[in-house]
Amino acid sequence: MSSPQQQPVNAGEISGIRRLEGFWLWVPRVATMALALLAIDYLFNLGMFTIVTSVESQFFYTVVALMLPLVFLLWPAAGRASRSTVPWYDVLLFLFATAVCCFFVVNAERILDSGWEYDAPGYAIVMSFLMWGVILEAARRAGGWPIGIIVGIASLYPIFADVVPGPIQGFPSSPAQTAIYHAMSRESVMGIPLQAFANLVIGFLLFGVALQQTGGGKFFINLAFALLGHVRGGPAKVAIFSSGLMGSMSGSVITNVLTTGVLSIPAMRRVGFGRSYAAGVEACASTGGVLMPPVMGATAFIMASFLNIPYGTIALAAVVPSILYFLGLFIQIDAYAARHDLKGLPAIELPTLRQTLKEGWYFIFVFVLLIWLLFFLRREATAPFYATALLLAINQVLPYHRWHWKEVKDFFSSAGKLFAELIAILAGVGLLVGALSVTGMSGTIANDLIFLAGGNTLVLLLMGAATSFILGIGMTVTAAYIFLAVALAPALINGGGMDPLAVHLFILYWGMLSFITPPVALGAFAAASVAGARAMETGFQAMKLGSVIYFIPFLFVLNPALILQGAWEEILVVLTQAILGVALIAGGMQGYLLGIGNLSLYPRLQWPIRLSLIAGGMLLAIPGGGPVPLSNLQLTMVSAVLITPVLALVWWSNRNENKAMV
Repeated sequence: MSSPQQQPVNAGEISGIRRLEGFWLWVPRVATMALALLAIDYLFNLGMFTIVTSVESQFFYTVVALMLPLVFLLWPAAGRASRSTVPWYDVLLFLFATAVCCFFVVNAERILDSGWEYDAPGYAIVMSFLMWGVILEAARRAGGWPIGIIVGIASLYPIFADVVPGPIQGFPSSPAQTAIYHAMSRESVMGIPLQAFANLVIGFLLFGVALQQTGGGKFFINLAFALLGHVRGGPAKVAIFSSGLMGSMSGSVITNVLTTGVLSIPAMRRVGFGRSYAAGVEACASTGGVLMPPVMGATAFIMASFLNIPYGTIALAAVVPSILYFLGLFIQIDAYAARHDLKGLPAIELPTLRQTLKEGWYFIFVFVLLIWLLFFLRREATAPFYATALLLAINQVLPYHRWHWKEVKDFFSSAGKLFAELIAILAGVGLLVGALSVTGMSGTIANDLIFLAGGNTLVLLLMGAATSFILGIGMTVTAAYIFLAVALAPALINGGGMDPLAVHLFILYWGMLSFITPPVALGAFAAASVAGARAMETGFQAMKLGSVIYFIPFLFVLNPALILQGAWEEILVVLTQAILGVALIAGGMQGYLLGIGNLSLYPRLQWPIRLSLIAGGMLLAIPGGGPVPLSNLQLTMVSAVLITPVLALVWWSNRNENKAMV
């Protein structure tokens, strides 16, 4: 039988996106098809469209010209604007943005040959100002007011850099110089974020959309139900498994919640989970999914460009932290189900493993191909195109999810919305990065942070975590990461002597935490809308369930062995300690420890027992040495002192309780 069904929540209602009709519905489709063909021609060096791909910067401008104007069709100017028709002023803005972007496409070679970045003619300066304004409005619409305000103020900063207070004072530029730098340099709009999108992200986003449109999401959900639906607390464990896989390919927490949550949340409710708890589980699972290899969303590819290392290296490094996170989540859910005696779903209501694999074996095969191309052949740029081509070919041969004309149109519509949103945000954040670059602040901010921390690495890490979290509240994860990669990462790397890859992953993880942490827990709020639960209550449940993720970034940034950097002996020791520590923390949070039993038999001692296990687990998991004043052995001994008597008491109490029941 198939997995439980429920009417899906409309993603457009949450994201505020406009529903296009008629002629306007075809504009994103055609633009996305053109972008896909141009990307294939450019990345495979086919030479079919050399008119816009012969010069690298011209290709980048073309990517912007195809996608950025779509924002004015897809996102209304204000909350009260029409969601079903495109008003006349948005049509004009779309045409105006297209014309402005096309000016830079046509003049890309001249910008390079004539050095317009340093001395542009008057009409090019005017067009640079117009490009600046178009990007700001597009970023505001696609990313929201927080991004619009932050990027807008920051992009103006070079003009007033010499009159601001001392710590943030920089080299000033005239308005014309600032506009030219933003529009034409390789350090602002056309900087690393946009370059990473054009060179790496397009193919992976197409692959993710194709995977969902061909039934990949349904396959992973059915596979999770077939494997785990019948066990203790099964539907909640299904949410972890399916959301982890779905999040890896979608790269979006909200999309993940609305895709898997409509199936997992009702199933959790059926076996006894409360509304807010079920929604919290889905929010945590969907958030963790975006951090799971092999895809990990757009941010990981931008990270690869910043660090100038293969994407496969980043995906491999993210394996252990994501396993620790999902392990902590899994143990908490199992403990909660055991404590409240929550069963799984009846086997008769679940899809069979045999039938699920028969209908979807090729999704696993395509994933294996993608991993082989990424990790063994190191073809990051072209791997997703090969994987997508194979996926679509097999999909058309088999009868289960074969595409017709409607599915083709939906594919390009979905991809177009995703591309337009990302381009608007990346171009907007590019303005921010350009402002820091042209004023020289990108180098001095790091020194200022080191000075404020007094040279203390742990203080610097705490400052970094707080900054990452705060920016993650007001900005998308990608936008927050890019800003912090420029401003904060150098301070942690140079001032703290930390591993660059560990630092960048630390920033990414802490930026993600805003999705499950009140007051702006967007992932939890989206899950609450599916479950019919209270938003803030769901946010606090998600925060409790995802508690492990708050300290995992500290573990791998203090000892890069947890991201597989170092000798295998050290990696094995640190990983073992981390797993045991996570198990103790998760058990302490839920009041039930696997293999030991209920921690709440003595009501008055319940919280001292649980807090001792949480503290002991943290001490066991934290790597010793370096910035930490105690060694691994000393931390382990302190942990043992905390947890050994507690474990003995709980084990003895549960043993006596079981004897009494018999």
